[in-house]
Amino acid sequence: MTRVAMTGARGFLGWHTRLALREQGVDASTVAVGQEYDLDSARQAVSGSARAVHLAGVNRASDDEVRDGNVLFATQFAEALRRADEPPSIVSYANSTQSINGSVYGEAKLRASEIVRSAADAVGATFEDVVLPNLFGEHGRPFYNAVTATFCHMLAAGERPAVVQDKELKLLHAQNAADLLSGGIPLTMQPSLEVRDTVSGLLSRLEGIARAYAQDEIPDVSDTYQRDLFNTYRSYTFDTRTPITLTRHADARGSFFEIIRSHGGAGQSSFSTTVPGVSRGDHYHRRKIERFTVLSGQATISLRKMFTDRVVEFAVRGDEPRAVDMPTGWSHKIQNTGTDTLYTSFWANEIFDPEKPDTIAEAV
Repeated sequence: MTRVAMTGARGFLGWHTRLALREQGVDASTVAVGQEYDLDSARQAVSGSARAVHLAGVNRASDDEVRDGNVLFATQFAEALRRADEPPSIVSYANSTQSINGSVYGEAKLRASEIVRSAADAVGATFEDVVLPNLFGEHGRPFYNAVTATFCHMLAAGERPAVVQDKELKLLHAQNAADLLSGGIPLTMQPSLEVRDTVSGLLSRLEGIARAYAQDEIPDVSDTYQRDLFNTYRSYTFDTRTPITLTRHADARGSFFEIIRSHGGAGQSSFSTTVPGVSRGDHYHRRKIERFTVLSGQATISLRKMFTDRVVEFAVRGDEPRAVDMPTGWSHKIQNTGTDTLYTSFWANEIFDPEKPDTIAEAV
C-alpha cells in the first residue's frame, strides 16, 4: 500500500491517522468535502489509492446542520468513489457507537454509513464499518471532541473540573483508532484496545497525572491506558511546562542534579556525545515518552508538530540544566551549538525494541 485517500485529514482523528500512515510509509491524499468539495479533485485523489477512509463529519451544531452535514459529506465521498477511474479495494468509514442510540447525530452517522457502503459495493470494494467509541488523544479540542480533552485542558490551566453526570465510558486512544482505520491492525483487535472507565474515574486518573507532572515527575505509565492518558494530558502542557528547570547543586567537588523521577513502568536511559555542529534526532514518536537532558555543553532542541510549520526551539546548557519532554506526534532533534563536545542524557519509558521502534524518521 503506497497511498490512502482520506476525508477529514485536518481534523483531530485525521491528524492521528496521518501519523499512523506516515509510520507505514504511506502517503495520504486529501479529499475535501463540504464547501471545498470539487468532484474532479476528489475523484483524482481517490483513484489509484489502495484504501479510502471517510473521517469527515459534523458532531457539534444544530440538529439540521448535524443531519445535513454528515449526509452531504458521505454523499460527496461516495460520488468520488463511484467516479474514480481506479477505485480503491478497501473503503473504511469512521462510524460511532452512537449510531444506534436514536439521536440526531447517531441517525446521521448511520445514514452516512449506508451511503458509503452502497458506493463501496458499487465499485467492488470491501467496506469496513469501524464503529468507534469515545476517542481521546493528543491535541483534541476541549469542549468539542471529548470529555478527556476538556478535563486535560482545564487541569493544565490550573482549573478544577467537575463531574456533572457520572457514567461509564468506553474509551479508545486515537492512535489505536488510526491503526484500525488505516489497516495497520486488524479490526478484530478493537475490543482488546478499548477501555472502560467512569467519568469520575477518568478525572481521578488525570488529576493524579497532573499532580505528578506539576512536580516534574513522570506518573506511573506501566499500563497502556495510563501512558496514553499521560501523553494526552501533556499535549496540553507543552507551552507551559517545557522546558523543565532542574535544580543543580554545585560545590568544590563538582555538581549534581536529578534527571528524572518515574513512578512506574519500564524505562531505558542512554547517553551520547555529539561534536560541535552535529545534530541527533529528526524523528517522531506515536506513543513513546522521551526526555532529553543536556549534561554538559550547549545545544538547541527543535520540535515541529507534524503536518504543520510550527517549529519550537529551546536553548539548553549543562551548567543550567533543563529537561525537554518530547510530545508525541512532534518531530524533534538536538544540535550541538557550542564549541565543546555535547553530553546528553536520553530517557524513554520503554526498552527499545528494534522490531517495534516507534521512532519514525521525519526532519524537523
